[in-house]
Amino acid sequence: MLYTDTDIQRDITQELKWEPSLRDDDIAVGVRDGVVTLGGFVDSWAEKGTAERAAERVKGVKAVANELEVKPPGPFVRTDPEIARAATHALEWNVAVPQDRIKLRVEKGWITLDGQVEFYYQKEAAEGAVRHLPGVRGVFNAITLAIHTTPRDVKKRIKEALHRAAELDADRVTIEIAGNKAILMGMVRSYAEQKDAERAARNAPGITEVESHLAITGALAPV
Repeated sequence: MLYTDTDIQRDITQELKWEPSLRDDDIAVGVRDGVVTLGGFVDSWAEKGTAERAAERVKGVKAVANELEVKPPGPFVRTDPEIARAATHALEWNVAVPQDRIKLRVEKGWITLDGQVEFYYQKEAAEGAVRHLPGVRGVFNAITLAIHTTPRDVKKRIKEALHRAAELDADRVTIEIAGNKAILMGMVRSYAEQKDAERAARNAPGITEVESHLAITGALAPV
């Protein structure tokens, strides 16, 4: 079935209404050639991410441009020092974030994360720990990954990770390793599957960059 831009826009609008944590009346959805643009306002950085993930789940979506602006409601407006203290505690309490490896600063509600970690999931965990805090308008994640020699079996480990993903047909994805970069090629059924494949590759030891050439083809015939 071919999904038109009108179909995609309708389905995303319904998906946003279905998401209980969102006030969808302040979110505008535009679609052109399968590329989705989200505009308007949300109450928090967490809601901005939730809206993006809701759009990614819809069939026919090829990419999402998230232009939502965060405007915390009155009771949740906090000063930069208050946000900085809360963010520092949140990082300390998250067991996936290496202690004493991350520094942060806050300016006008925007948190900037700096430092170096061993794995991409640790970088994600640091951002995840602070983006849900009240008053946060955005997060700039400048954490870098320590570069190590790529293990000889990294390609095999990425493939195994793809096979473990219930919603991903790993047999349709091929992987090449160039230094610390993983190159993904093949076909997936949705934009959400493409993002899952990229995330699995980033979590492999030694990988600091993922280059995706995955094509979104909708429903796939049996291999």
